[in-house]
Amino acid sequence: MKEEFLRLVTGKLGAEKFSLLDIGCSGGIDPVWRLFEPRLQALGIDASETECCRLTEQERNPHVSYVSAFISGGQPFDISMNRRITALHKRLSYTWFREIRRKPPGATRMADPQRTIVARDLLAERSWDCLDYLKIDVDGPDFQILKSFEDWFDALGILCVQVEVNFSGAGEPDEHSFHNTDRLLRQHGFDLFRLDNRTYSMRALPACFAITEPAQTVGGRVVQGDAYYARDPIATGRSLTAVQLLKLAAVLSAWNLPDCSAEILLNWRERFGSLVDVNYALDLLAAQAQVGEDSILSYRDYMAEFATQAPRFFPPPNVAISKPTFWSRVRAAHAAYWDWYYADSVERTRKKLRR
Repeated sequence: MKEEFLRLVTGKLGAEKFSLLDIGCSGGIDPVWRLFEPRLQALGIDASETECCRLTEQERNPHVSYVSAFISGGQPFDISMNRRITALHKRLSYTWFREIRRKPPGATRMADPQRTIVARDLLAERSWDCLDYLKIDVDGPDFQILKSFEDWFDALGILCVQVEVNFSGAGEPDEHSFHNTDRLLRQHGFDLFRLDNRTYSMRALPACFAITEPAQTVGGRVVQGDAYYARDPIATGRSLTAVQLLKLAAVLSAWNLPDCSAEILLNWRERFGSLVDVNYALDLLAAQAQVGEDSILSYRDYMAEFATQAPRFFPPPNVAISKPTFWSRVRAAHAAYWDWYYADSVERTRKKLRR
């Protein structure tokens, strides 16, 4: 149901755009942000020239563009700041796999590494004076790029930040680690709303990959993750316009946090005025919170049921499973045999007919 809520918000933006900067856009912009179309304005940046060309050819939104370039934080990137993080990645199984399966030279065209650009300068060149959503995932100077926006968080009115983080390091103040990212963003009025972790097995005993590419694995050490930060105007007392609050509620819903979206709608119900039907919006968010339920309650009924301490808000009771008896196992084996016999006879008949 988050799709319905995002479409509702999009229809209320009027001439406003939902602006997104995706630094490390390989694979394309997250499809969930397409729900803001035709109000979506996005810029994707990636070091892969091949990928940016592919994305440009497929793009149909005239307000979405891609730039192939290496991004810097405005100063030379000192790889020694991430020395311990880099050393850990060399010990992981996915690194070993990629060493074995090396891609042939020239398989992917890359931008000129000697000609780096500063993301905020690129925004200035394109006259972007507003940015709602900042996403950074470049597998390198992520923290330095994030720091380059320190003076721009307020100037651009950035509402949300999504950044890849590392859960290792030596504790240095400028390394790309979670604790440094968290400290920086909290200093500028952002709070952590969601944290997704990824595990990686060591090359000493590889585990199965969790996706179709050699990367995170189904088990292993927690190494990386994606951290999702947003403004929390209720906690900070920060003043946001009604449209900004609506955008923020939409992003939180897209992050599968409909409860946080509902809190914004309730806290500023009067400010939304005729901009949005708050009661209808709350019903959509309540439906999102009930995904997978047999019956969907309205927001009002859902809250009333919670007040009754209804069983639906608790895990189902543990049901004791009786141990199968000897004869139940015999009957199961008998049924399995005849299922196999029937399937085998059908296949033999098909082969005869094909002759």
